[in-house]
Amino acid sequence: MAFIDVRDVRFSYDLEAGVGQEVLHGVSLQIEQGEFVALLGHNGCGKSTMAKLLNGMLTPSAGQVVVDGLDAGKEENQLEVRRRVGLVLQNPDNQLVAGIVEEDVAFGPENLGVPPEEIRRRVDAALKAVGMYPYREHAPHKLSGGQKQRVAIAGVIAMETKCLVLDEPTAMLDPRGRQEVMEAITRLNREKGITVVLITHYMDEAVQAGRVVVMDGGRVLMDGGPGEVFKQVERLKRHDLDVPQATELCYRLRAAGVELPGIPLSVEECVGMFRELLG
Repeated sequence: MAFIDVRDVRFSYDLEAGVGQEVLHGVSLQIEQGEFVALLGHNGCGKSTMAKLLNGMLTPSAGQVVVDGLDAGKEENQLEVRRRVGLVLQNPDNQLVAGIVEEDVAFGPENLGVPPEEIRRRVDAALKAVGMYPYREHAPHKLSGGQKQRVAIAGVIAMETKCLVLDEPTAMLDPRGRQEVMEAITRLNREKGITVVLITHYMDEAVQAGRVVVMDGGRVLMDGGPGEVFKQVERLKRHDLDVPQATELCYRLRAAGVELPGIPLSVEECVGMFRELLG
């Protein structure tokens, strides 16, 4: 069984008038332990709703979300589900609650009733994992946006979750902050084996994942490796979705009649291809 198993899930937000607005229409998705999955789609396609369903913050209107063998829709399982799946939101200020970095990271384990000695170990390990240990005694409000987001991620890691679900964690950051957060995420996935589900609008972030899932209109539109998904440029454009800049450049060159041996995903791949072509 997959670590996360989304089975024909539907979800409706109830409007004040009492009429349900269905935003997910029978979504099925399996995610294995240790995978790095990028979840893409334009605003309103259901990505953030999916993030909250995976964490047990929301429960399906129909269908089932199973996390590590636990039905996330059952109230008695929700604490255990959140021990396994940590959710990191777009704005780190909404998740930072203490006046000192290490106290903020300790907040989650304290609420789980973890003994003080174990909390100390977890906090130190989590801060080191995201490269924020030297800032453990700093005030969070004095940190940069990227540093704040890494502290928020450390707070989830300290709860020893097996999975990180990140809902556009770099949307409010400058390029340097985005790079800091992405390096921390990829390192956690690669070195710690933590499952990562990354919701993002940045295609250069998505290509760093091992798998890309594209949603549109509350359904899964595409699911595959980055190369498999992003080579379908015309299909993505029909659904008002972007592709990585390097992919877009080569797509337009091909359309203009330039013969190219492939469709690169990253700037580095693009530069390497042109160097080879130009000798």
